[in-house]
Amino acid sequence: MNTELVDTAINEIRKRGTFKADIALVLGSGLGNFVDALSNTTRIAFAKIPGFPVSTVEGHSGELVHGFLGDVPVLVNSGRVHFYEGYTLDQVVYPIQILQALGARTIILTNASGSIREDYAPGDLMLITKLMNQTGQSVYQEGEEPDNIFIPELMDTVKQVAQRVSVPLKTGSYAGLNGPSYETPAEIRFLRMKEADAVGMSTVHESMAAFQLDMHVLGISCLTNYAAGILDQPLNHEEVMETGIRVREDFATLLSELVHEISHQTH
Repeated sequence: MNTELVDTAINEIRKRGTFKADIALVLGSGLGNFVDALSNTTRIAFAKIPGFPVSTVEGHSGELVHGFLGDVPVLVNSGRVHFYEGYTLDQVVYPIQILQALGARTIILTNASGSIREDYAPGDLMLITKLMNQTGQSVYQEGEEPDNIFIPELMDTVKQVAQRVSVPLKTGSYAGLNGPSYETPAEIRFLRMKEADAVGMSTVHESMAAFQLDMHVLGISCLTNYAAGILDQPLNHEEVMETGIRVREDFATLLSELVHEISHQTH
């Protein structure tokens, strides 16, 4: 980590407002509307933060937001960057380092992903229980990678909250690939053999970086389409965006209640 650059960024961010919270979220494609539920928001565009990579993908607004859910302060990265945009591994995980430096101890990473299972339909939400890094790159040194970074008790909290607010929630393994193209049917068959349940192009390295920084990590996928070869139809980004819009109310409800529950448990 470039601590000098992080310090410079934090100083610049703090010129705009408080920007401090125990809980942070990263919002994936089409899920940025969650920030509409926040009050007393302060925003700063990624481009205004020293060293911060700027998202070029539709559905990623590209701003850091501080606001309140009721009386709970939160930090939100509305948007993220990916390898396929031409960024390095250090740049991809830099926003996580910034959130941790701003005080976040728990991070909820969300994404739009493709379902590898026929019984996990577009519009379903899936709690990520295991990560499968298929990118060929890692923030860990050889031998350092843990079996799983997700805390069972925290995952149980997500399931309990989902049941309480009547939001259906699947669970499963998430495979992260580099992109930018969608996977081929052959790649999906391979991932299915490896017992992956969903596939996407983000989240894996962010999760690793957060774990290294001693943050409590949660990952939730919005399954926006069936992966290649599951159905006899082409894939497109418009479907991803449309499904995200269709389920965003349920997703926002789940995230809001989850933030309140985590805050209650840690205070």
